[in-house]
Amino acid sequence: MGVILVGPLVVRNAVSSMPLTNTLSEPELLRLAMLGDEGAFAALYTRCKSSVYRFALHMTGSPALAEDVVQDAFLTLIEEGGRYEESKGQVLSFLLGIARNLVRRAHRSALRVVPLVGQNEDGEDVELALESGDDTMAEVLRGETVGLVREAVQSLPVHYREAVVLCDLCDMSYAEAAAQLQCNIGTIRSRLNRAHNLLAKKLESRTQPSGRTAGGIIQGCLL
Repeated sequence: MGVILVGPLVVRNAVSSMPLTNTLSEPELLRLAMLGDEGAFAALYTRCKSSVYRFALHMTGSPALAEDVVQDAFLTLIEEGGRYEESKGQVLSFLLGIARNLVRRAHRSALRVVPLVGQNEDGEDVELALESGDDTMAEVLRGETVGLVREAVQSLPVHYREAVVLCDLCDMSYAEAAAQLQCNIGTIRSRLNRAHNLLAKKLESRTQPSGRTAGGIIQGCLL
C-alpha cells in the first residue's frame, strides 16, 4: 500500500504491518488506533475509506474535495473516537456522520458548485447543486451516462440526495440511514421514493432502460 497520510499520522506498508488486525472488529480497531496502533489504524482506513470517499464524492461532485473529506474524517475519528458508542451503530456509520458534517461545513466555501434556487414538483423552494463551468450541460447532452446520473443525483435537494447516497451507494439499511439522518424509517422510505421519482423524470428517455428502477440505474452507473 505504501504510505497513508492522515493529518499527523503516517502509516507505511499498512496492510502487511499487522496481519492480525484482519480478524478484529472495527470497534476493536478503533480502540487500538486511538492508542496509537498504526496497524489497527491502517486496517480501519482500508476497510472504510472507499465508503467514505464514495459518500463524499457523490455529495460534492468533487474528487479533490472528497479526498480532503476522507483525510479530515479519519483524523477527526482518531481525535473524537471516544464519542463512538458501539450500541448505537457501526464505526462506519459514525465515520459517515463525521464526513456528512465535513461536507456540509465545506459546501458553501470550498465546493466547486453554483448554488441555485428553484422549485420542486411540490412547489417548495429548494437549493439545487450543479457543477460550475460553461460545459456542464454540454457534457450531459453528449450522453455520458455516468456523468448524467451523477449530475442528476447532485441536483436533488440535499435531504433527498443524502438518502440516495446513503442507501443506494453506501449500502446502508433504512434503519442505519434513519439513525444517521436523525429521522424515522418511514421518512427515509418516503425521501428515497421521492428521490427515485425525481431522478427517473430527469433521466427519462435518455438513460433509463425499460423495467429498471432509478435506484438500480444509480447503483449500476456510480458504484
